[in-house]
Amino acid sequence: MNHTDLSRDGGLSGDIDLTHINWGNYDLVVIDESHNFRNKKAPKQGAETRYDRLMRKIIREGVKTRVLMLSATPVNNRLADLRNQIAFVTEGDDTALFDHGIASIDSTTRRAQKAFNRWLELPEAEKTPQMLVEMLGFDYFSLLDHLTIARSRRHIEKYYGTAETGRFPSRLPPINIKADVDKAGEFQSIKDINLEIRRLKLASYAPLRYVKEGKLAAYDDKYSTLIRGGESIFRQVDREESLIHLMRVNLLKRMESSVWSFGLTVGRQLKDVDATLARLTSYKAGSAGAEEEFEEIDIADVDIDDPAFEPLLVGRKIKVLLSDLDLAKWRQDLTEDRNRLATLNAAAQQVSAAQNSYGGYVGYQKFLASNLHAMMRSVADARRSTSWAETVAIDEACGDPVSENIDTYRCPPDVIGRMREAGASDSDLLRSCGRR
Repeated sequence: MNHTDLSRDGGLSGDIDLTHINWGNYDLVVIDESHNFRNKKAPKQGAETRYDRLMRKIIREGVKTRVLMLSATPVNNRLADLRNQIAFVTEGDDTALFDHGIASIDSTTRRAQKAFNRWLELPEAEKTPQMLVEMLGFDYFSLLDHLTIARSRRHIEKYYGTAETGRFPSRLPPINIKADVDKAGEFQSIKDINLEIRRLKLASYAPLRYVKEGKLAAYDDKYSTLIRGGESIFRQVDREESLIHLMRVNLLKRMESSVWSFGLTVGRQLKDVDATLARLTSYKAGSAGAEEEFEEIDIADVDIDDPAFEPLLVGRKIKVLLSDLDLAKWRQDLTEDRNRLATLNAAAQQVSAAQNSYGGYVGYQKFLASNLHAMMRSVADARRSTSWAETVAIDEACGDPVSENIDTYRCPPDVIGRMREAGASDSDLLRSCGRR
């Protein structure tokens, strides 16, 4: 079953009908990838998290339950990640190890976290593993000794052997593909494109950047957010600048897909800039009467959802009075953005689908079509334990032609025997095992 099944009261999990499960009837629960439960999030009002439900229905209710948790990464960023998983073993009893010299599991992990934070602040010369061990203290390692078992691959190979279980799979070397943006070499290099993107001001997405100095305080009061209980303020103007940086990165990442995708995104941004410039051009003629009607307007008094104010406002979710903006500066930056985006868009349009190189999605499909079978066969060879069903699925997915001229197979005789018993034909054997 999946840990996400804890969020459901019915339906199927594979072949298991969740409505018929007696969650409290299990005396041993094995949780694979237990780090999925490392965060004990507070539930929404009236709701119950998967963590809480696992603790209540399976571990605390019903028969006495032992818990075995498996994870290669039990701790992500905080030692509390480990504490939250240990709570399943102790049924949430913070004093469960009192007789073993640990008065409080929570206090032990908190002290260890503080010690770890102090270790991080040490000079590099002093920040050694030995120093960390000393700072974490005896209680923390005693906690680990009582409840955890850590085994590396090297440890298992050295002390347990792999004769019965089989060896660990070997990591295959990566296949690196490097290609130009287009085969004809007409498009600019990624370096030059990145430089042009960094020069974009993307002014149409940051109107607060152009609010006049004397009006900024009113917009801070209206749109800024108090955080940490009012200790500090997250200003909307800072949020807009963060958005601009993300948009620059996203624009460059579109090149990872293809020049065509890049051109689509640039084209949309170009339309946004043109629409904003057109809005500024029509502002004076279309809003003079409204300005006279409202006289001196303050953004604090404006209902941004009132259609009467629409001719005087600009922006998407965050509305700004056009009269509060340095329109000359904004128009100048918008025009500069438009020229750069138009140049990038024109360059992208020149690259046809035939010129698009193997760096894009189409090229990636071509690469897979010509190399996937060899890659998958290499994986199967490396594992040497691929099941019949898996290898047949690999070959069928790759469209591997089957020859009826069979000599001998690469699979061990006992594997071939089991496949024959399961009804495998000569073609199945060839597709699954291959010839020697």
